[in-house]
Amino acid sequence: MIKLFFDTDSELTFELAKKVGIENNVIRFPYTLDGEIYYADLGQTYDPSWFFGKVRAGSIPTTSALNGEEFKEYFEPEFKNGNEVLYVSFGTNFSATFSMMDQAINELKIKYPNLKFTRYDTKAISLGTGILVLQAAKLLNKGKTTQQIIKKLDEIAPFVHMEFVVDDLLFLKRGGRLTTGKAIMGTILQLKPIIKLTEAGKLEPFQSVQGKAKARQIIVDNAIQNADGNADSPVFILHGDCLEEVSRYTSLIKNKRPDLDVVQLDIGPVIGTHCGPGTIGLCYVAKNKKPQGKY
Repeated sequence: MIKLFFDTDSELTFELAKKVGIENNVIRFPYTLDGEIYYADLGQTYDPSWFFGKVRAGSIPTTSALNGEEFKEYFEPEFKNGNEVLYVSFGTNFSATFSMMDQAINELKIKYPNLKFTRYDTKAISLGTGILVLQAAKLLNKGKTTQQIIKKLDEIAPFVHMEFVVDDLLFLKRGGRLTTGKAIMGTILQLKPIIKLTEAGKLEPFQSVQGKAKARQIIVDNAIQNADGNADSPVFILHGDCLEEVSRYTSLIKNKRPDLDVVQLDIGPVIGTHCGPGTIGLCYVAKNKKPQGKY
């Protein structure tokens, strides 16, 4: 039997995971807030208003990687039962945790020499990964093999677009995507960088515009023009506790593209640590490939 695993950095909710039968196969990543360590789940206990309210009040959350022993706790029971494991993960570029996972798998191979383990690197994060997790689960439910699932994911992955706008440039500065000077100047001028996921699995600012309304119109127009209405996936709107802005995005998209299914989801605490409150983004399967890079 193939057991499909995914992680909380894919931003899937319990309801979405349950629809495809993988709600119990989630790897939970940790975050620390006000000195206390939490493990993200699929939204059952997470209160975005509480989390982002804390951040708005000045709390600075941090994230950390899983260690090898924690990965073993997830995978060893499956190998013990003779199951094959397929882990559809967020991108390697976003964490060093996978080197520890590789070490754990190599150690488990000594104990279970016939184990079958495959990690599919989506080269994405958040719903950029989540879309591919859902596709993998649907294929698995149809009886597809790991090789068949990977082949299909390779076909879909280049077309999964993700672009977003952060409300506070301080979070981009902390993540190393803006210098202090640019962050300060951008805040003064009310500049909003539009961040896109590249084909290489990196998040890069492609354009800076003045004001939230202009940024909104640009990424909404991109979705209206590019979203593939025939794809087996909705347009996801992810937000960091800014429901009024979500309503604006939803109305603009549905007015021009009533054929598109639009699903609103909260940004989780791990991703939210790096983008901050007020962040909003769109993720969808497009008719054209994602950008190769800014340069």
